[in-house]
Amino acid sequence: MPADLSPLWISLKTALLATFFTFFLGISTAYWMLRYRGKAKSVIEGIFVSPLILPPTVVGFLLLLFLGKNGPVGKLMEPFGFGIVFTWYGAAIAAIVVSFPLMYKTALGAFEQIDARLLQVARTLGASEWTGFWQVSLPLALPGIVAGTTLAFARALGEFGATLMLAGNIPGQTQTIPMAIYFAVEAGAMDQAWFWSVVIMVTSLSGIIGVNLWQELHKQKRKGRGKYRNRNKASECVLINPTHLLNTNAGLIVDIEKKLPGFHLQVCFATDNQTLGLLGGSGAGKSMILRCIAGIETPTKGQIILNGRILFDSQRGINLPSRDRRVGLLVQNYALFPHMTVAQNIAFGLPKHLSKLAIKQEIASQLMVMQLEGLGDRYPHQLSGGQQQRVALARALASQPEALLLDEPFSALDTHLRSQLEQQMITILREYQGISLFVTHNMEEAYRVCPNLLVMEQGKEVHHGSRYEVFQHPNTVSVAQLTGCKNVSRAFSKESHILEAIDWGCDLQVREPIPDSFAYIGIRAHQISFTDSSERENTFPCWLARSSETPHRMTLFLKLHSPPNNSQDYHLQAEVFKEKWMRIRDKPSPWYICLEPMRLMVMEA
Repeated sequence: MPADLSPLWISLKTALLATFFTFFLGISTAYWMLRYRGKAKSVIEGIFVSPLILPPTVVGFLLLLFLGKNGPVGKLMEPFGFGIVFTWYGAAIAAIVVSFPLMYKTALGAFEQIDARLLQVARTLGASEWTGFWQVSLPLALPGIVAGTTLAFARALGEFGATLMLAGNIPGQTQTIPMAIYFAVEAGAMDQAWFWSVVIMVTSLSGIIGVNLWQELHKQKRKGRGKYRNRNKASECVLINPTHLLNTNAGLIVDIEKKLPGFHLQVCFATDNQTLGLLGGSGAGKSMILRCIAGIETPTKGQIILNGRILFDSQRGINLPSRDRRVGLLVQNYALFPHMTVAQNIAFGLPKHLSKLAIKQEIASQLMVMQLEGLGDRYPHQLSGGQQQRVALARALASQPEALLLDEPFSALDTHLRSQLEQQMITILREYQGISLFVTHNMEEAYRVCPNLLVMEQGKEVHHGSRYEVFQHPNTVSVAQLTGCKNVSRAFSKESHILEAIDWGCDLQVREPIPDSFAYIGIRAHQISFTDSSERENTFPCWLARSSETPHRMTLFLKLHSPPNNSQDYHLQAEVFKEKWMRIRDKPSPWYICLEPMRLMVMEA
């Protein structure tokens, strides 16, 4: 052991000081760069990372030019009689510069792994940017940040080239362990070189091993908690009855445009406290409407008004942040904060002025209302899909929103659980006094849950009305197809209330008035009836081209007027229960089908 242990203390204090500054600089810079979208991002990123790729002597030389006596910083400090070169402060600065990229890149990677929807939901629950960072981003990025801190410490501890250039090798003042090793080897003192090498390896590796053990223990705890997953499944089918209801009927007015490359959303509608369903295929713009209302996306122009409050107005320059809109958002994967318990997730959405006792009572009330008693201390990964959904609903409702936005809340659930929770959702929305929008691409789900529908196609509204109107009288072919109509034919008028269906090769009597702009006629597959009488109006002979079976129904592909040439040669699809199929399948051909006039739908293009 060498008599002088000063390299150890100098190395530790410079490395610890460097790690302290690098910790805060790296985290703040990484969080800023995560949100920065300027054109100079690549250049700034290159500057931040350059100490990793440049030779340490080059870094030290640049620091010497900048901080030296003739450098800009050196000249500023000269009147105060303070210098950096050849001091342990210089060694600490060199260590900060070379270790910063490791902390920055590791923290940036940790922040980038966080689901952006978690922060979006946090903002809709009233969280400021600082609250979102402190309570959501930082805890979730903590494992990566701890790893980056350890790497930064190890890098600062082992820094040599830049330190030698800036601080020199002054025994007892600036000589760190790496320099002691180098000059011991140069002087032939191999025992001292071995000693300092072992010290620096033990110090660096113990920190890295400690972090690995901590991360492994963290994983073990999560696995241990997971063993309780999917218990209490019996509570899935219990109807829930939320108590937080709002007494406002002013309504929601949305008149916006959102232009993106290859997509243009243009929609105008108003709704009151009856649930409005947004129905349409993928990419129709349904979720974009919710994101604009919640303040996650900014429309190109237009206006959004909620209960008389202007949330967005492009002409007046108004764009309320998400936290001030009083809008509850439930996204597809529920976006529960994974590092928080059920109780903490619900509390996150509560008004901040409540006392601890009031918060505790409110959480207990929500757990009881949502049939989640006894689950307050569990984490999201310990819950079933249905339980997660109810926690997300409780969190959204606890914030007392004036509007509840539901973005395909059943998409992540299996069929059995989906049916159970759908009934719970219907009960919630029926008793919720605020405004609710429900996004789905499932026509049957939309019909069961939503009294009113807004049908979207390629960013445009194509039909808006009650579910009965939309399903029974679709105004266009696209609306009919979105609502499940499988039989559509081009048509033109021959006489009053008589049309010719071009693709079906037949004349049809209709009951509803024929608009001048009509171009198509359609009938739903389950509304085609089989009959033994060929004398009824709109009755035609048909032959079976092929059939398709589901657990309870049969879909029959039928050719009118003549036998089919192959399985693809058909005009209509008819759906019948299997009991009906058992009665008609052995009857000789042709069969007779009736397209009842009251069931026919006359549509525009």
